[in-house]
Amino acid sequence: MARQHARTLWYDRPKYVFMEFCVEDSTDVHVLLEDDRVVFSCKNGDGVELYNEIEFYAKVNSKDSQDKRSGRSVTCFVRKWKEKVAWPRLTKEDIKPVWLSVDYDNWRDWEGDDEVELAQVEHYAELLQKVSTKEPPPAMDDLDCSTVVVACRPAELPAEAGEDTKAARRGFRVVLEDTLLFPEGGGQPDDRGTIDDIPVLRVTRRGAEADHFTATPLAPGSRVRVCVDWERRFDHMQQHSGQHLITAVAEHLFGLKTTSWELGRLRSMIELDSPSVTTEQAAAIEQSVNEKIRARLPVSVRELSPDDPEVEQVRGRGLPDDHAGPVRVVTIEGVDANMCCGTHVSNLSDLQVIKILGTEKGKKNKTNLLFLAGQRVLKWVEQSHASEKALTALLKCGAEDHVQAVTKLQSSAKLLQKNNLNLLRDLAVHVARSLRASPDWGGVVALHRKDGDSEFMNIIANEVGAEDTLLFLTVGDEKGAGLFLLAGPPDAVETLGPRVAEVLEGKGAGKKGRFQGKATKMSRRTEARALLQDHAGSQGSED
Repeated sequence: MARQHARTLWYDRPKYVFMEFCVEDSTDVHVLLEDDRVVFSCKNGDGVELYNEIEFYAKVNSKDSQDKRSGRSVTCFVRKWKEKVAWPRLTKEDIKPVWLSVDYDNWRDWEGDDEVELAQVEHYAELLQKVSTKEPPPAMDDLDCSTVVVACRPAELPAEAGEDTKAARRGFRVVLEDTLLFPEGGGQPDDRGTIDDIPVLRVTRRGAEADHFTATPLAPGSRVRVCVDWERRFDHMQQHSGQHLITAVAEHLFGLKTTSWELGRLRSMIELDSPSVTTEQAAAIEQSVNEKIRARLPVSVRELSPDDPEVEQVRGRGLPDDHAGPVRVVTIEGVDANMCCGTHVSNLSDLQVIKILGTEKGKKNKTNLLFLAGQRVLKWVEQSHASEKALTALLKCGAEDHVQAVTKLQSSAKLLQKNNLNLLRDLAVHVARSLRASPDWGGVVALHRKDGDSEFMNIIANEVGAEDTLLFLTVGDEKGAGLFLLAGPPDAVETLGPRVAEVLEGKGAGKKGRFQGKATKMSRRTEARALLQDHAGSQGSED
């Protein structure tokens, strides 16, 4: 068998360049470190011979460089001759080999680090060498595990999906020797939990490692206990296994292929590659998946080598570009086998029940199928019952008459709204006539009403026709927010409108002798009126 290249990760630090040859269960390991290159060879767990040769970007101190083998990889700690000089690439060649990629640390990210952080980062190599032989990795259904802190660095907690990007917070990125907290991926959100009772705020994947974001630093090299938030984990297990089951059944019954899915906070969504899904199809899918839940079908997880022929027969959308290690396959007995990195139940009976809520139009001629699984169905039923009970008390009728009662109320509300609008218009006309008879006419005329809207003010302005008077109208809470309108000579309104908005701490716009907008401080109406009177007084003096 021809020898192959080992997938290699590298990242750059002020004094070191770290290279990780990603080979599990390596044997016959040989590392030749010279001042200008490294030659690496070994055999993996399947006996395949691996070989890599790299000519360094710059000269290194081979006598002060080391390598360390673990069950997952072989790491080289290469000492630079010129410290604090960034390497834009690992090799002298501009084009990197396909098996070589930059790890999580961008090659410039250490520039400007303070001395304390630099000392922590430089200690990273020593910590890796001191870590004892690793214990067996934790199982996915473990609630806690003991592990070692490999690294802890200041970092910015990334905003979650749907959050404002400005909501990011400062904290620490913690790397552990092992973890049982699932990082986000494959449509599934990340786990939550604690590290020595310190809350883990986010968990993200970086290559074969997981970054745990905390608000409190953890000492590198210390042994810690990691605990998972089981309620959140089990909920995600139910939704994710439910998605696998629905996806398999939808494709088997109707040829509806899944193109993506999202595990939402309240409900989950499967995107199906079809412009429509009928109500009858959705009902048939729901009936079939619940029959399989009642059949108590087992769910198992296997790990296959990437070159195993069986991988080609497993359903999936391909592996990530930075995937390393075996291929994980989740199988529902007799129903589905799918490549997946997520967490799942061990038997379909753990799903309890699946409820398909309906469908909605998706992107690019696709259909979104909305569903709940397990405990979420029970919560949904509980909330629906509470809402039904409250509506029964408010509407004074049984649940079967709720829709009819609300329809009648809507019709009555529309009629009342129409009558109210007619009365408001009549009132506006009456108010306009009263204003024209005001002794202040020809100067500044102001009016405030707690009840009213922009249409009410515009009817008054139309009726008044204030061409030689500044008409200042406001509606809303006297000390809170509201609406305002300024009408009068176009030149004066154009000048004074923005100034009135500023005094009322609001915004507005206008044209042709009318300026109107929203205000947040109606309590400053007196100041705005004084501004208008000063203008009118100055104009009178000039005349």
